[in-house]
Amino acid sequence: MKRTLVVALAGLAFGFAHLFTATPAVLAAKKNAGEVVVYNWSEYIPQDVLDDFTEETGIKVVYSTYESNEAMYAKVKVLRGKSYDIVVPSTYFIDLMIKDGLLRKLDHSKIAGFENIDPKLLNQAYDPGNAYSIPYMWGSMGIMINTKYVKPGAITKWSDLLKPEFKGKVMLSDDARDSMGAALKATGKSANSTDPADIEAAYDFLVKLRGSVRVFDITASKQAFVGEEVTVGTSWNGDALVAQEENDALEYIYPEEGAIVWVDSFAITSGAANVENAYAFISYLLRPEVALRCMEEYQYSTPNLGALELLDEDQLNNRTLNPAAEDLKNSETLLGVGQAQTIYDRYWERLKAIK
Repeated sequence: MKRTLVVALAGLAFGFAHLFTATPAVLAAKKNAGEVVVYNWSEYIPQDVLDDFTEETGIKVVYSTYESNEAMYAKVKVLRGKSYDIVVPSTYFIDLMIKDGLLRKLDHSKIAGFENIDPKLLNQAYDPGNAYSIPYMWGSMGIMINTKYVKPGAITKWSDLLKPEFKGKVMLSDDARDSMGAALKATGKSANSTDPADIEAAYDFLVKLRGSVRVFDITASKQAFVGEEVTVGTSWNGDALVAQEENDALEYIYPEEGAIVWVDSFAITSGAANVENAYAFISYLLRPEVALRCMEEYQYSTPNLGALELLDEDQLNNRTLNPAAEDLKNSETLLGVGQAQTIYDRYWERLKAIK
């Protein structure tokens, strides 16, 4: 994406500075070089960023991807925290992995750039003091509409998805907690409720909505909106921005009942074999100019305040990318729900079985 000359020069100057002020983590890693094994969401770190990290540090990045937190968690749990050095879980999975002993407690003195992270995204309930995780990207799940078919203002709430005119035209996230969370918000409850009655009410809402759902998706939702296979439904803000580049009739909406806010964070596994290299990798990704490259490539919000200072005015004022406080009114971040997770899973399986 294009940047202003000021941004380019700022990034260049920052890069030159790092040539002469390599971080302790990078210096320690350079002594042994070797590799770092990263397990991450697909389409989440540009290849040229990985290549530049290797060129600077000599550390080879062994990189593999997953499509859901559940898939990542299951694999890391089977391997008992070994085989991967870095994983990138979302909120409530960090809490779960800490409890399962799958993540290593971090030495913050080895992480350069931690001070760049927005304090509003630190010290959350799923990881007090960020003892095990460092925010990488964040964003929201709201509603996307195609204004060619849906009149602006016709949808302002999650509950509006039930309107009969949207029958057969709705996209719904193929993630239990995301979709159940939206349904809980639609019924006036917390997205993190552990009350069986609340979860059942959310299920009943989704049963009513089921006949309107054309697609359940978590990996190709952009394409469904761009190709106008669906005209309304759930979307992550980054997917919405990318889709809007191909179809300018698409509009992203923060629901009145509250959006679902997510944070994906770097974490080092308890069985990591390349710990110093992992610290070097995280420190590299926390550089403002590197965080900016990742944000511009995938259009998700960055928690890196230094990167935000490098944004041009249009990007900074884009509320899909950088929401105002009023946009996130009533929003919630998904947290662990303990034993209630089995209730969520049971209702989700029942919903998906409906034809």
